[in-house]
Amino acid sequence: MTPMLHTLAAPFQHSEEIRKSRFLAQAAPMATPQQALAYVQQVSDGSATHNCWAYRIGQDYRFNDDGEPGGTAGRPILQAIEGQGIDRAVVVVTRWYGGIKLGAGGLVRAYGGTAAECLRLAERTPIVAMARLGMRCEFAELALMKARLKELGVVFEQESFEADGVMLQLQLPEARVDEAKARIVDISRGRSEGRVLDG
Repeated sequence: MTPMLHTLAAPFQHSEEIRKSRFLAQAAPMATPQQALAYVQQVSDGSATHNCWAYRIGQDYRFNDDGEPGGTAGRPILQAIEGQGIDRAVVVVTRWYGGIKLGAGGLVRAYGGTAAECLRLAERTPIVAMARLGMRCEFAELALMKARLKELGVVFEQESFEADGVMLQLQLPEARVDEAKARIVDISRGRSEGRVLDG
């Protein structure tokens, strides 16, 4: 069983001063790589020495050292995201240089450490895998079907009324699919069944 991943409940920031350089980590939940890149543009400070960043959204990830020596900023930020069990998030660490060189190891610790501390302090929310079901039910069963399925965390995305009944498309936590299918069969006395839809 894979460990539960979390995303951030809301944007969060954390700053540290390390040998006269100021580091500001800004993290936020993101649904798409495009949103993550837009956030990087939005929070990057043109007057800062470096704006280094990383994001992970499912299988998609990217990082950028923004002029720091290769591998000393973006990758440690990404490792902080992964090390904290975070997904669907972006972290930008902005550095204002204070006149003391940190060296490669110092940079890795500064960027990775500031990002990790920001994520550690931020409020999280679990990522729940969702599934979609399609089903048909009779008009007379619709109210009961909706009431009983809502108890399982079902969200009704679409309903279309046809001559012989109602077609429904629903979204629900993946872990409750079998329970929902059993409930649909039970309420309809075997006349209806839920089928999992792709995407």
